[in-house]
Amino acid sequence: MIASLRSLLSLQPAPSFTAYVDKSLSLLKKLSTHGSLMEGAVLHGHLIKMGLSSERYVTIKLLILYLKHRRLRESEHIREAFDGFDLVVHNCFINANMEWGDLNEARRLFDEMPERNEITWSTMISGLMRWGKVRESLWYFGKNPFPSVVSWTAGITGLVQNGLNFEALDLFRKLLRSCVKPNSMTFTSVFKACIEMGNFRLGMSVSGLAVKAGFQHSVSISNSLITLFLRMGKPSLAKDVFDRMKERDTVTWTAILDMYIDAGDLVGARSIFENMLTRNEVSWSVMISRYIQNGHHEEALMLFSRMVREGTKPSISCLSSVICALSDLKALHTGTNLHAHILKVGMETYVFIGSALIDLYCKCGNTREGQLVFDSIPSKNVVCWNSMISGYSLNGQMVEAEKMFQNAPARDNITWNGIISGYVEIGQFDEVFECVNEMLLSGEVLSKSTFSSLLCACSSTASLEKGRNFHAKAVKLAFMGDVYVGTGLTDMYAKCGDVISSRKVFDRMTDQNDFSWTVIIQGLAENGFAEEAIELFEEMETTSSATPNELMLLSVLFACSHSGMVDKGLTIFYSMETVYGIKPSGRHCTCVVDMLSRSGRLSEAEAFIDSMHVTPESNAWAALLSACTKLGNEKLAEKTAKKLLVLTERNSAAGHVLLSNMYASLGKWAEVLKMRKVMKEKGLKKTGGCSWVEVKSIVYSFYSEDGSNSQLPEISQVLELLRTEMLIVE
Repeated sequence: MIASLRSLLSLQPAPSFTAYVDKSLSLLKKLSTHGSLMEGAVLHGHLIKMGLSSERYVTIKLLILYLKHRRLRESEHIREAFDGFDLVVHNCFINANMEWGDLNEARRLFDEMPERNEITWSTMISGLMRWGKVRESLWYFGKNPFPSVVSWTAGITGLVQNGLNFEALDLFRKLLRSCVKPNSMTFTSVFKACIEMGNFRLGMSVSGLAVKAGFQHSVSISNSLITLFLRMGKPSLAKDVFDRMKERDTVTWTAILDMYIDAGDLVGARSIFENMLTRNEVSWSVMISRYIQNGHHEEALMLFSRMVREGTKPSISCLSSVICALSDLKALHTGTNLHAHILKVGMETYVFIGSALIDLYCKCGNTREGQLVFDSIPSKNVVCWNSMISGYSLNGQMVEAEKMFQNAPARDNITWNGIISGYVEIGQFDEVFECVNEMLLSGEVLSKSTFSSLLCACSSTASLEKGRNFHAKAVKLAFMGDVYVGTGLTDMYAKCGDVISSRKVFDRMTDQNDFSWTVIIQGLAENGFAEEAIELFEEMETTSSATPNELMLLSVLFACSHSGMVDKGLTIFYSMETVYGIKPSGRHCTCVVDMLSRSGRLSEAEAFIDSMHVTPESNAWAALLSACTKLGNEKLAEKTAKKLLVLTERNSAAGHVLLSNMYASLGKWAEVLKMRKVMKEKGLKKTGGCSWVEVKSIVYSFYSEDGSNSQLPEISQVLELLRTEMLIVE
């Protein structure tokens, strides 16, 4: 557009004034619908200089340009230049006010008109429909003295836009009974109504009417047929329509691209994309966004680079998608370069681009740069505020997140979830419950995302009673069909020790994914139901499409270790790479060491550690040492303890404690005192034990050697009384 404007400004009216005028009008027409205000103003000045600005066609196009950018002063100057009332000018102002949502001004302009035409009535009908004023729009439709295909189509299209598909079809039947013939846009809207209703048979009947009316080669009708066949689950028929089309637009290509992508055929979609004779911004964006949605971020970025090289300007939505891909990849360097390009082309003030950039910087840990982007956005909406709050929460900067939260001019469900998830992230679970209460008092409804955070807080604090209450709320809100809510409840009950309820929730889930199976198997294994965990794993392999993952296999190995099923555990371990395609990690190897050690196969456990392809974890040596202590293998115990001390002496007392326990079991009290002296000199302390009890939805925690509880004397007396009673019963 800018190149065309420059060529015009350099063009002289002579010798071909007609060619000059034609080029001026052609450029003005483009600018009035797609150009920027600056380009339009430059052309306006040039047309004044050349004496063309007073021409009626030129003036109308300039008016459309200024109204599009809501430049009221310039628009009023143009209107004043007309001598008295002008029907076309008045229609332009009505249409503009409808676009702006100023319905009262549009009504006022309509009422003051001494005469009206078909465009006037159709503008009122379609404009009111656009803003949901269906009843009023139909009133204008009924009063319209110029019932043409334009007004009929405006009414039908508006009803479809408002979800009133039955009413739209009823109006279409009335149109067919009138003397007015439907056009391609009419049929397109009727097709949409049939598709949204799922009435495919009626859709096929409408297609017959469209062909009979001579629209068999219409691009919009063909596009509707493609969509209809795809919704019917008949992609081959959709492809036949596509192949027969003599002309295709971006909607066509988008539909056919989606067909391949929905079928999981990204290769076929790419082939269609590469065979397109011309590609516009939409076709590029569709392909890029589909790659991103399917997790092919690198391919999407390569395609985006190619798009820019070939001279296609990316849209706001395309840039936002690419920035999101960079966020997922944590590609800060590439993201910074793209940010520089966005600044260069002047698109940094768009809120969706700004919020995406905030997400990028915050996910890469650079909240300072994210804050700078936030501060640079002139008109911030709730999305921008949410991005910044979530960004600070993600990075554990809750003071900053709370400040942003308090200053946010408006809050929605995402705002609340952003601050709640931050508290979960840093383990401030009391604040989670408090914040949720404030959220409910504000009138906001709990979402599925909120439930995930709540259930995580209940799991981490063993708040079983709270968890049950939230379970009841989930049932009331009809969230139990959601796989993530169901999985969260399964996990919560298991971590609170209520395995029966955990299993009930899992069994009632209509949709169980890999994570759901992992949670229930892990819950059973960690609560002592090792055999049930293994049985469930075997059931999953034979009856479910779920795929074992690292955590699930770790839970199965844990179950095998605690149920004495050593051979089965070893079989699963050695089949991890060959059967499941998962390379065993240090944690998996530690489970095998524990499994062999518990069964008394100490030499095998030691040999396994020596042959591990990864550096053994301290827990592996600890498991072997614990077994050596129990079985009285002093020689191997001392050897193991020395290796454990090398791994743990810098940051843990675990090795020293285990070695001390081993000496104590052998009666070597001098060595025990020596180990305790070493621990004291190094400032190492044994991690205290913790127990808790839940009373009336409040969890009370007790730590060893902790005398901070004011009721400790009374608690100790009750515990002693209970201990005495238990001894008497025995």
